[in-house]
Amino acid sequence: MVYYWAKMVQDSIDYTKKCKACQYHAIFIHQPPESLHPTMASWPFEAWRLDLVGPITPKSSAGHCYILAATDYFSKWAEAIPLREAKKENVANFIRTHIIYRYGIPHRIVTDNGRQFSNSMIDKLCEKLKFKQYKSSIHNAAPNGLAEAFNKTLCNLLKKIVSKSKRDWQERISEVLWAYHHSSHFYKGYTIFTRLWCRGCPSP
Repeated sequence: MVYYWAKMVQDSIDYTKKCKACQYHAIFIHQPPESLHPTMASWPFEAWRLDLVGPITPKSSAGHCYILAATDYFSKWAEAIPLREAKKENVANFIRTHIIYRYGIPHRIVTDNGRQFSNSMIDKLCEKLKFKQYKSSIHNAAPNGLAEAFNKTLCNLLKKIVSKSKRDWQERISEVLWAYHHSSHFYKGYTIFTRLWCRGCPSP
């Protein structure tokens, strides 16, 4: 069920202005909205950017200190999980479980040269399932920019909703992903969910 009332937009703006966490952690965008010009992919889930966030301080109450995130270049849809260790086994399992089993085998993934991404296990997975891995350098602005933008959004959203102890962040990642997918982005005001699935989604 979707709710609407006459002054909904203004009421939402007024509420946000009174929220200290929203004001402190909000991202101010200096450039105006503009049309989307995809350069890295031609269709959804063709190419994913994987990145590791962390180590995060403080650790979660369950001992997590990293977030492994993946962003689809075409739609900007994202997946993310908490990790206790940045291990190649965790990355390989994430690719299978959160990308391939949900959205199909990609044409390619893009990563940095960290040990968790650059290893024989990932090479064998790519070879077995017939997709490619490209490794970006710090000078390659396009793929790095996508990862940095999502990581910044992810961390800022988490800061807004974690408890005072700041150690429950691993439990809030799914909530943050939902908020990210259903917030308006700079393509004619549509959400990532609506652009990708061509329909709206009922809000709680």
